[in-house]
Amino acid sequence: MGFSSITSGCGCCSLGWKSSSFLVPLRSNSSTPNGVLVSPTNRFNRLRVIRPYASASSEPLLVKAARGLPVSRPPAWMMRQAGRYMAVYRKLAEKHPSFRERSETTDLIVEISLQPWEAFHPDGVIIFSDILTPLPAFGVPFDIEDVRGPVIQTPIRSEEGLKALHPINLDKVSFVGESLKILKQEVGGKAAVLGFVGAPWTIATYIVEGGTTRTYTNIKSMCHTAPHILRALLSHLTEAIAEYVVYQVKAGADCVQIFDSWGGQLPPNMWELWSKPYINEIVGIVKKRCPEIPLVLYINGNGGLLEKMKGTGVDVIGLDWTVDMADGRRRLGDDISIQGNVDPAYLFSPLSALTDEIHRVVKCAGQKGHILNLGHGVLVGTPEEAVARFFDVARSFNFESVEEKTKVVV
Repeated sequence: MGFSSITSGCGCCSLGWKSSSFLVPLRSNSSTPNGVLVSPTNRFNRLRVIRPYASASSEPLLVKAARGLPVSRPPAWMMRQAGRYMAVYRKLAEKHPSFRERSETTDLIVEISLQPWEAFHPDGVIIFSDILTPLPAFGVPFDIEDVRGPVIQTPIRSEEGLKALHPINLDKVSFVGESLKILKQEVGGKAAVLGFVGAPWTIATYIVEGGTTRTYTNIKSMCHTAPHILRALLSHLTEAIAEYVVYQVKAGADCVQIFDSWGGQLPPNMWELWSKPYINEIVGIVKKRCPEIPLVLYINGNGGLLEKMKGTGVDVIGLDWTVDMADGRRRLGDDISIQGNVDPAYLFSPLSALTDEIHRVVKCAGQKGHILNLGHGVLVGTPEEAVARFFDVARSFNFESVEEKTKVVV
């Protein structure tokens, strides 16, 4: 099924071209974007204002799309693209069963981060880490239990609890900086190296609740019963996270994504009060110190927040799969880039259905300012063949051929 047969399904206006006009033959799964075969055994050596950046022509495709610059095709990567769905990761995890070890040891971080790069060659290589990784660096120790997941033994819900906090000690996350430097060398400009952080509200939910939660009752009640304590916590987190973003950029990150994973659990007016101001502050600090670095904001369940998210000043808004891409583009406009938003469940569907859905999403997003991604992270059990198809389809687009045909018609 081509684009022309699904135009009505995505609600896009007709652009006067068909899928065949900007698709090239799919490459084999083991090829690089240049068609060079890649050995799966390759290992690393351990070692919307468009601004006139001088080196824009040599920037990774993903960075160009994040800035709204013209691209030949949509760059693609996946949230959780390194992880348990990959057999090579599961084999490594058997040798190193502790998630903290895997995500806090430089050699393991780099090896895991490069596993999908070697297998699929995405346009973004995201560091294998966790949004909770920096917590001990500013006074909040945590454990990860097999059943419960992350556990914070001493939740912060009082002024006394706030005394445990201190400015972030970046030496305690040196493995993150070291890993980003190595990834930058290994990828060699062929893809963007991606860093990421959790937004203050999302990090605060773990710290206040003591771990994961389905109800968020403690932190939501604090908005009314102890707002001064919650504001103090969020302010501290904002300073620490901003420093952590800058640290990742200086270490080699080409782009940084902010995950406000639990922001969507707030009513829109509450998100505007308790999450947005702190994200605004982070963006302001980072843009002042690292103005060339694109920032992405992703919120799970963000359909009611899109316009408010745009007001944070980030360069890219990530859409989850519950937002229609055409509607998201209409609501956000074409002066900001968007990311997403294929439903991760499509990777369990027939490959033809996955291909059609990617076509639909790209068609609805438009040719500029779109980073192809899932609407959430890769699910456990996802077939690697489907992940390979996702990236092969992304590489098959050719927007430049559309532009040439348009000129001829005109």
